[in-house]
Amino acid sequence: MGMGLNGPIGPHTVHLCVDMQNVFMPGAPWATPWITRVVPVITEIAARFAERTVFTRFLTPERPEDARGTWRPYYQRWHSLTRAEVQPELLALVPALARFVPRAAVIDKMHYSPFTEGALLAFLRQHKVDTLVITGAETDVCVLASVVGAIDHGYRTIIVTDANAVRPTSITTR
Repeated sequence: MGMGLNGPIGPHTVHLCVDMQNVFMPGAPWATPWITRVVPVITEIAARFAERTVFTRFLTPERPEDARGTWRPYYQRWHSLTRAEVQPELLALVPALARFVPRAAVIDKMHYSPFTEGALLAFLRQHKVDTLVITGAETDVCVLASVVGAIDHGYRTIIVTDANAVRPTSITTR
């Protein structure tokens, strides 16, 4: 996978692709405008390293009542995206990436960080992973949580800047 600041990326590296799902594509309820810009870059990485790619999927609760704390009113607002109501294809990986499964692994999660529930960490330990190359959507939410979790667990963490979709923000200066 190339050279990093700490030497070559070794055989115990995984491409962690965070939440590249249809629900974030243009026209979808949680559209992330720049996602279409990063799909080709992520597709190229996944095509070259499918066996070393892990896709995460952000899953919503079954019903708003199943959510805790401030998540409950959030999912009351977005009840159409709870699993009881959502069109299942919205929670699926974007087609350009879905074609790499089952060579690539898929880990579902119900939190921003894929480290919260333990399935990703168990997978990484089982495969003796020491480095994560991180791509995905949304950079300022789930990708950020993934990066922090990776660092907290001691993984060498590489962020592919042109393979992360972030919502553009407006900055006003005076």
